[in-house]
Amino acid sequence: MKHLIIGAGPSGVVAAEHIRKFDKSASITIIGDEPEAPYSRMAIPYHLIGNIKEEGTHLRHTAGHFDNLNIKIINDRVTKINSKNKSVELTSGGSESYDKLLIASGSRPVSPPIPGIGQPGVHSCWTLEDARAIAALAKPGAKVIQIGAGFIACIILEALARRDVELTVVEMEDRMVPRMMDSIAGNMIKDWCVHKKIDVFTNGQVSEIKKVDGDHTFKVSVKTPNGITELDADLVITATGVRPCTDFLEGSDLIIDDGIIVDKNMQTNVADIFAAGDVAQGKDFCTGEYTVQAIQPTAAEHGLIAAQNMVGAERAECGGTINMNVLDTMGLISCSFGLWQGVEGGESCQLVEKDKWRYLNLQFDGDVLIGATAIGHTQHVGVMRGLIQAEITLGPWKDKLLNNPLQLMSAYLACTQSAEIKS
Repeated sequence: MKHLIIGAGPSGVVAAEHIRKFDKSASITIIGDEPEAPYSRMAIPYHLIGNIKEEGTHLRHTAGHFDNLNIKIINDRVTKINSKNKSVELTSGGSESYDKLLIASGSRPVSPPIPGIGQPGVHSCWTLEDARAIAALAKPGAKVIQIGAGFIACIILEALARRDVELTVVEMEDRMVPRMMDSIAGNMIKDWCVHKKIDVFTNGQVSEIKKVDGDHTFKVSVKTPNGITELDADLVITATGVRPCTDFLEGSDLIIDDGIIVDKNMQTNVADIFAAGDVAQGKDFCTGEYTVQAIQPTAAEHGLIAAQNMVGAERAECGGTINMNVLDTMGLISCSFGLWQGVEGGESCQLVEKDKWRYLNLQFDGDVLIGATAIGHTQHVGVMRGLIQAEITLGPWKDKLLNNPLQLMSAYLACTQSAEIKS
């Protein structure tokens, strides 16, 4: 059996390793389109900070790891999939055949339509090549402008701040991390960043990036409700989101929406083709809708499930991925789970302690916790996720939480112990 995997990120690597675990004799090939060993993009900020060397971003650190597992790595780019004759075409002009194919091609940064965005010195922070370019320019005292303040952007933000640059962040929405945090939480994170000497423009939009001579490389125009602000910059970083890598799938007969539509087995609509990770659009645990969830834990879970089904072992199913975000922004821990924005007709409660940098918001549908947002309440992270993912019926504890959301641990213990007794 020949297993071919497109993508050398966490999902592809986990899948390859588990295919080998399930099938000792299978042919396994991973195709990665970067001239690097398989690595984690989420580790790049830690490399920029200096906590790890470049090799520390690699997914596996044992010398000869993939050779020892008889997993072949090809550094090339897939340009086309032919599902009729079960082969893929490569940029190099070659091709690879398969019996089972896993598409784990991940995602790529979205480049906003800003005049001057394509100039040298304007970078995303997505690849090791990007990291090398940023490290060369982000010297202590350098003026750096980061466009975007989403989840990934906030991880990059910390890495830049730790390099002692003069950092300015520009975010179009009215708060930081708008797809993860409500208005109170997102603006608390903004205030925290300002407290840490980072300039933050929310409701801001970079309208132009101009190359100039002199001490600074760029003149960046930022449009806000108060008018246009001109900023100098030695380096501009774009962190305005990502989208699934599906461009090469034209003519493949795969059903593609935002990502590749997959079922609970990570199987696509085409026989013997599976998808996993950032490129896969599967069932959302909370809503039942099909969404892309571009986080590394989901990618690894997808890879394992796909591997088990590709080898024909006991069928593995994905019960739906839960919206799950935990973020450390310069020491301030924030998180959101599930339907953190709530549902129509649902009830909610919140506890706001801005002076202590703490916030807790719980969302209910009936007597089930369906979503949560927290800042500074690290002791409740596991409990919030557990209550939401297990869809635990709270009964009288729902009203207790509405009165005091800090009783989460007591509610969890009481309700889970009650469920065990009944079973």
